[in-house]
Amino acid sequence: MAEREYSRELAEAIDNYLIENDWKFSFDEDTGVFRFGLSIDGKLQQIRYVIVVGQQSYTCYAISPIGADKDDARMMKEMAEFTCCANYNLKLGNFELDMRDGEIRFKVHVDSTGMVPNRDIIDNSISCPAAMFKRYGRAITGIVFNEEKAESAVAKCEEDL
Repeated sequence: MAEREYSRELAEAIDNYLIENDWKFSFDEDTGVFRFGLSIDGKLQQIRYVIVVGQQSYTCYAISPIGADKDDARMMKEMAEFTCCANYNLKLGNFELDMRDGEIRFKVHVDSTGMVPNRDIIDNSISCPAAMFKRYGRAITGIVFNEEKAESAVAKCEEDL
């Protein structure tokens, strides 16, 4: 990735949060990108994070360890439907499906225009994707491994909402 401009203040706030919480991470000073992994409860067990710092915002991506098979039309259709169904009632962030390779990720974008986010905002932007993969992980694995239908898989995950 080529060198790009980003807010050093935003990067420092995220860096401080990660250090305070004793997380092991890497940071690319040329691009303003943090990378780390997180263990979660549920079917997926481990997700990979990429936080991209911009000049007045940052975007937190949590990436599933499994994805849809891009060459399986049925699976890609079900995963696209999963993305739409799961996203419908979400208040913060959204699932994304890369139709080119089947990658599934959850994204939270934080607009920081005119301010540096506090610890609670940073915590929420990192913990929300983990909570969503914990809640919806069994739908993702059901679609990928069991040929489950998206609508019923999402409904099962949302039974206790």
